[in-house]
Parts: sequence; structure tokens; C-alpha cells
Amino acid sequence: MRKFNVAVVGATGAVGEELFRVMEDLDFPVNKLVPLASARSAGSMIEFKNREVKVLELTSTVFEEQEIEIAFFCAGGNISDEFAKYAVEAGTVVIDNTSHFRMDPKVPLVVPEVNPEDIRLWRESGIIANPNCSTIQMVQSLKPLDELYGIKRVDVSTYQAVSGAGKAGMEELVQQMQDFFAFKLDESVIEAFAHQIALNVIPQIDVAMENGFTKEEMKMVNETQKIMHKNFEVAATCVRVPVLRSHSESLTVTFNDGVNVDVDEVRNALANFENVKVIDDLENKKYPMPIISTDTDYTYVGRIRKDVYSSNIVHYFNVADQVRVGAATNAVRIGLKWIELESDM
Repeated sequence: MRKFNVAVVGATGAVGEELFRVMEDLDFPVNKLVPLASARSAGSMIEFKNREVKVLELTSTVFEEQEIEIAFFCAGGNISDEFAKYAVEAGTVVIDNTSHFRMDPKVPLVVPEVNPEDIRLWRESGIIANPNCSTIQMVQSLKPLDELYGIKRVDVSTYQAVSGAGKAGMEELVQQMQDFFAFKLDESVIEAFAHQIALNVIPQIDVAMENGFTKEEMKMVNETQKIMHKNFEVAATCVRVPVLRSHSESLTVTFNDGVNVDVDEVRNALANFENVKVIDDLENKKYPMPIISTDTDYTYVGRIRKDVYSSNIVHYFNVADQVRVGAATNAVRIGLKWIELESDM
């Protein structure tokens, strides 16, 4: 396989660091790796394949100077807004991990297991967008069920780990728990979240919208419809929980009228879908949990059950590592699929 010059923008952040690990694990064909970050972080070193690589400063000219062919952007929407255009002008394909381009009609929004064909649309903008972490693991489980029965509506509640707020979120939970055991929780600093996160759950992620939902919740609605090319109804409630890593979701899926759900069919459809694993044995206390999914590249599904009242409704629970599956791994898989599709042309 041909190898590529690859840049990672936001190389010293949580997702950037994970991206290097995932590229190693999935054997991404790297010819030259160029870690990029702000002037403040430039000059520091990252480790890739047992060697140290110097972080360069992100500038408007670095993509052309370094002859970058693929660039992963993981540094926030404002950075993508400012610098992605320079990468595109240099002939680089941009795989953007922020929310900035997701709903741009010219930019494909991709989960490779769900809508790989959309990657071919990258030429219009030079950019491929990586969806929201919660959306990725949700559509990975919705796709086989939609193919099985046809989805009419999805209701989802999320239980989102603090690492969704980056290193600051993880550090704040750890510090607050340390303060709790030192009997000084009332002195804890609250910065990463609106409220204390230790021993608490916060039913708000991102800002409030006029319709009463949050921006995070509406991301799940709009992104799901764009990825799956369907306008079935979606309603989300997003909750921050005191878990370090891996998001969980409780889903209620309503299928088209007249469907009579067969739980075994649902279980088999999920088990046979790429990068989905079923753990579903309630009697023996076996089901997905964050400690199972963390540091893996799978979406785990369990607690699958037919609704008590309506034959066309199924309930289930899914869990995935949102730093990997919900960000770095999906981005790397997009890159691998892009390489595959480009080599076929």
C-alpha cells in the first residue's frame, strides 16, 4: 500500500494523542508524520511507533511546505475554521474532528460502517467531517436495525463521560474525588462543568437552544439524519456522568407501523454488523459497561428487549469509548476508507 504524508492538528490534545495510538493499532500507511500545534506547544515531542517526532507550529503554509496529503484536525472548531482552508488549498484532504463543518451541505459527514459511499463527495470541499461522538456509536447500532425493519423514531438518553470535555474534564473529576476523600469537596474548583461532577450527574451538555434542547442534543438529531439520509424522528437527552471514559446510551427505537419485533433477529442484525459487539445476557449480569468498552474500537450493545406494550418498539443499551470510536478511531477509519476508494478510481 502506498504511504502518505500525514499531519495531525492538535497533536498534544486528548484526541490528537489518541489518534497516534489508533494509527499505530490500525497500521495507517504513514510515510511522514507531522504533528502540529500552537506556537506554545511547538518543539515538544510526541511518540509514534517507538520514535519521537517533533511538534511543529500550525501555520497557514505548513501543509504546503511539508507536502501534507492527509490532515486530521483535532484542535477545536475555531482552529478548523481558520486553518482547514489552507490545507485544502495545498491539496490536502482534511478529516475534521470538530463540529465546525458537520452540517455544511458541501461536506460529507461520515461513519465508515454506515455511509462509506459519502466519502466520495470529499472533492467538493476537500473536507470530510467526523460526527459527534454520541452520534457515531448510535448510528452504528441504528444502521442494521433500519435495514432490518425500517426506523420511524429514535429516543435516546446519553450517559457521557467527562473525557468528552477533554483533559480538563477528566482532571476535574479526579480532583473532586480526591477532595471528597479528603473531606474538602466544598473547596473543589468547578470550571470544566457548570456544576460539581463528582458524585453527581448533570442533565446538560453544551448550551441551551430555543426549543428547550441543548446544542449537543440537536447535534445528535441533525447528524443522524444527515449520515443515514433519512428524516426519521430523533429526540435526545444528553447527561454528563462521573465516569472517566466511554459514553453510554439508552435507546428506544420505534419501527415502521406493522412491524413485529423479533428480539433474536435484532440481536443477530447487531452482532453481524461491522465493529459492533453484542453482550446481552441479563440473567448472568452480562451487558455493556464503560469498563468493557474503554480503550477498544467497538460499540457494545446489550439489554435488548421488545417493548411491553407495542410490538414495533425495541429498547437497548450501547456503550463505546468516545475518545476512540467516537473520535480518533472513526477519523482513522475514514482515512483508510478514503485511501481505499481513491485507489479504486
